[in-house]
Amino acid sequence: MVFNSNRSKANCATGRNRGAPTRLLHIFLSTLCSLAFVVSVPLKVQAQTNSAEEAKAAGPGNRGRIGMKQMKRASKDFSHIDEDSDGKISPAEWRRRGNFELLDKDGDGYLSEDEMSRLYFAGRRGKVLQPIVPGTTPEMDDSVQTDHVAVSKLDSETYCSVTREPRCSMGISSNLGLLETGIGPVFPKQANCLGIDDYYAMSYSHKRSSAAAVHGGMDIPAPQGTPILAVAAGTVVGKFAGQNSQRGIEIVLRHSPEDTGRPFWTYTQYAHLSEMPAHVIGQRVRRGEVIGLTGSTGIDASSKAESTHRRPAIHFAVWFSLQREFAEEDGVIIPVKSQWMDPNAIYRNGPPYDSKSLKALPDGEKSVSIPVMFIDGTTQPADTKLIWPYTCARQ
Repeated sequence: MVFNSNRSKANCATGRNRGAPTRLLHIFLSTLCSLAFVVSVPLKVQAQTNSAEEAKAAGPGNRGRIGMKQMKRASKDFSHIDEDSDGKISPAEWRRRGNFELLDKDGDGYLSEDEMSRLYFAGRRGKVLQPIVPGTTPEMDDSVQTDHVAVSKLDSETYCSVTREPRCSMGISSNLGLLETGIGPVFPKQANCLGIDDYYAMSYSHKRSSAAAVHGGMDIPAPQGTPILAVAAGTVVGKFAGQNSQRGIEIVLRHSPEDTGRPFWTYTQYAHLSEMPAHVIGQRVRRGEVIGLTGSTGIDASSKAESTHRRPAIHFAVWFSLQREFAEEDGVIIPVKSQWMDPNAIYRNGPPYDSKSLKALPDGEKSVSIPVMFIDGTTQPADTKLIWPYTCARQ
């Protein structure tokens, strides 16, 4: 039994003021009050001790820190990932989510449900000690206006690939890169980074009514309000409230080849934000600049109402194109002649970048070294133009 000291005091006071109780009742109530006070104090101290221990992300202690929503999510995901139902997740089952060794605390080569739940325990990861903020007069990119073209300028394949409207064939999106590649992130050894739960192009048939549904990006869970960083310098080309979208509040950046060091134009999407960013269309952002806060906004796929069960996370998606023009329709940015990109692929130091070629790579070439920004604002490598969308803590 756990006593609440405030409630106990209130009940004791009520007992003393009720009529003329017998001496025996007085003694009983006084004893009960004393016991309640004595028991409640050590419990409070123990709670403080547990909180400090949990800050070290120790095993089952996660359950008191990440919340019931995340624990339900962890249990549901565990049963889905554990394909052979043996009560543990192998590296093969974990696939391309990253951080396997970091999560495998007992080093047995498998993940238990408790170890997997650490994915939702961020600790200091994701914090920013010295955030990059825009100046009082932000730099603007006027080319956004001239590069914003009408939807009629899009070919039907590009339009259907990005919007994935019901009337469009899912095969079009797959042909233009929305397919599993098998690549995955590897973080620097001294970096403690937030990893992936729902990976790129994974089947969403267990979440959607359509058996052909796949995930158009990757999800990185983080505590509500965790700062989200621009993965490279770029320009804001889209901001959407998402009242009728599963993505919720989102912001979209366009990156030139000079911004990323890649030989094409890149578009990065950051969704499920907790609130609308202050940035405006055409505003330039710097690599590592805070462009939003982690949230869980977006409608439920089945009820079409605002979701109440989604865990806080960023939905991170990427497209690339040899052309700089883009269109917009119904809250969707559609780059001209674009392809989907596995978000991990943007961090590769060289080609291939397209999904079909990445899928064909031998297993030994499917690990992608991720450049990161640490909490103090330093990066690894020091001269990188690209970073993970959350900061990492040093081990």
